[in-house]
Amino acid sequence: MWQVSISTTPQAEEAVACLLERHFRQPASTYCDEATGARTVSIYPQRLPPIQTVRARLRDAFGRLRDCGPDFGAGRITIKSLPRQNWAESWKRHFKPIEIDRFLLIRPAWSRRRARQGQRVVILDPGLSFGTGHHHTTFFCLQQLARCRHPGQDQSFLDIGTGSGILAIAAAKLGYSPIEAFDNDPAAVRVSRQNAKKNHVQHRVWPQRRDLTTLKDTHPRNPHGYDVICANLACNLLTSATSKICGKLNPGGQLIVAGILRREFAEVVKTLRGFNLTLLDSMNDRYWKSGKFVL
Repeated sequence: MWQVSISTTPQAEEAVACLLERHFRQPASTYCDEATGARTVSIYPQRLPPIQTVRARLRDAFGRLRDCGPDFGAGRITIKSLPRQNWAESWKRHFKPIEIDRFLLIRPAWSRRRARQGQRVVILDPGLSFGTGHHHTTFFCLQQLARCRHPGQDQSFLDIGTGSGILAIAAAKLGYSPIEAFDNDPAAVRVSRQNAKKNHVQHRVWPQRRDLTTLKDTHPRNPHGYDVICANLACNLLTSATSKICGKLNPGGQLIVAGILRREFAEVVKTLRGFNLTLLDSMNDRYWKSGKFVL
């Protein structure tokens, strides 16, 4: 087990947490020094590439992030090995149920929160994988996924970078079929499959390990295109793979993208416009922007 931390200011805490979540595809935590007010944002991956590689990548990403917002402070990066601890117990203190409009209730297995009438329940114990619904980007994807659903109609769904599997599982609960989901991280695939089993949708959602850059034109379970695609990806990966992603979208289909830096969103819109996609809806937070497009 490793701890990767970045020291920053209260104003930049959220942006730094988003940066770490984006790079490591798991939720971040924050420690506040009561005496100084300084923040330390940390992530706890099980494995790491060479430390010099991790440090260089984070320095590059942190440098680009500095151009977008307020004072980020020292930005000191610390990487150290830790003894394994009971992270599941830690999650119980921080992961609370959330509602996605009137459509979905996302809750951990230990919560006794009851759904409202008409709500579908997604039970999610995220472990070490990214995607709980609390982050703005995941919340936007869930919200748009629910709003895109037309009850009584067949709609297929593709989840690129599934993380905890939350979007694919929610899609199954909402009635999408067929559903395909994949991630390049073997830990994410393992956790997402466990979450599919907990929700009794493993016969409809069984995420695969796959690299977006080698995405094939067709899939045995769905040789045609998809009606809705979610791609919660970094800007450079999204724009470099646009042709592959758009090539799997049905005419009139909708593409939901999230996790884009606000200053990079115009580039994404321009790229997708080149593939005849039109922006229908978007959401901003302080540093990030997400959008829904139609072909």
